[in-house]
Amino acid sequence: MRSSEMTKAKVLKEATALFNTKGYKSTSLSDITEATGLTKGAIYRHFESKESLEIEAFQKMMQAIFVTLNEKIKAENNTRDKLFCVLNLFQSYITNPFIIGGCPLLNVAVEVDDTNLELKQKAQQALFVFRDSVEKIIINGKTHKQVRNLVNEKLVATILISTLEGGVMMSKLQNSNADIEIVVNHLKNWIVSDILL
Repeated sequence: MRSSEMTKAKVLKEATALFNTKGYKSTSLSDITEATGLTKGAIYRHFESKESLEIEAFQKMMQAIFVTLNEKIKAENNTRDKLFCVLNLFQSYITNPFIIGGCPLLNVAVEVDDTNLELKQKAQQALFVFRDSVEKIIINGKTHKQVRNLVNEKLVATILISTLEGGVMMSKLQNSNADIEIVVNHLKNWIVSDILL
């Protein structure tokens, strides 16, 4: 890796951690220069603006999540275990985070408004990809006779994602695993009793 690429990777790594823990608006360029030991000029050589750095950092986090989740889902042989991979990922945001600061999608969704339309758009795209992947698990489960035919995949994806995000928010706010564990256990029971054949 060239020096320029290493510098960009360092900025992205430090900025990602700051954005996901401190917040996008609350993280200043000075915070990033302090964390990296670089000047503002050095940062601007790699990112045209703080906004472009925010977008790249968010996309990097979501890509890491999607890659990890896809690997785990592909390794499973049935619908139950594939859906449980999704639940376990959300539980890990609190119990054993591989991305510090909680769910990047939740953090952006709470913080972003109409002042940063591009970041909001990237968050909407990430939500679409995530929802679509859960829907595909359900559709494939129907094809393989593991999911009841009457189950609505859009409804399942919406309930799963919104309930999990709510559980993460409550657990983070209270510095406790309790709420996310309640949510995950409830969703596992719901999947087994009402969704699977």
